[in-house]
Amino acid sequence: MDVDAYLDRIGAPRPSAATASALRDLHEAHLSAVPFENLSIHLGEQISLDEDALFDKIVKRRRGGFCYELNGAFAVLLEAFGYTVTRVGARVFGGGRWGPPFDHLALLVSTADGTGTWLADVGFGAHSRHPLRWDDRAEQVDPDGRFALVDTDDGDVEVVKDGEPQYRIELRPRTLADFEPTCWWQQTSPGSNFTRNTICSRLDRGDRVTISGRTLIRTRDGARTEEPLSSDEAALAAYREHFGIHLDEVPKAP
Repeated sequence: MDVDAYLDRIGAPRPSAATASALRDLHEAHLSAVPFENLSIHLGEQISLDEDALFDKIVKRRRGGFCYELNGAFAVLLEAFGYTVTRVGARVFGGGRWGPPFDHLALLVSTADGTGTWLADVGFGAHSRHPLRWDDRAEQVDPDGRFALVDTDDGDVEVVKDGEPQYRIELRPRTLADFEPTCWWQQTSPGSNFTRNTICSRLDRGDRVTISGRTLIRTRDGARTEEPLSSDEAALAAYREHFGIHLDEVPKAP
């Protein structure tokens, strides 16, 4: 991996050591620069979990992606700096039920000095701005919510935000290849949320900017505003202005 190019992409300096503080800075920088987006699905682009393909899409083509892509690439970057990264699968909670296994990819990151393990996740959209301390079961206050990690009776760990379950982590270490079947399902199944609508979202100086379908959404200090993107030209301009994504056509959901 061209580490310097990746750091330039997220606007972050090279960390001097694999510390918790550096992880925190890299995590927030990634969320601010690289959007959570599913546009490839609606542009007819094949999503590959090959590490070179992830680097090409996120760094060279300055695009974003969903969890497998974003956390998959971020894991390799962290390992280049000396962090120990364990890739883990999770089931996402939505619609009153748990999703399938490998529904989500999250990262458990240990620092080089042994000062702790952290749950890092730059691929879940609106989630924690900073990594969560993995061994802490007390409430953890983040700029973007109040989080808790809860041990379940079957040995998993449930991530809770503002009192609502987000996803449930299975602790068995995985490889990126383990997520390929579910990644394909997310791209193709009518039952996948990603095939039903387009989404592109990132942190914006501590706030959030999102394009959902044909609506530009800004969230600032808890206040939400919506602006319809009534034409293809307006939508393409919004992708360029807010995400640096230059498209030839507007991605359209069914």
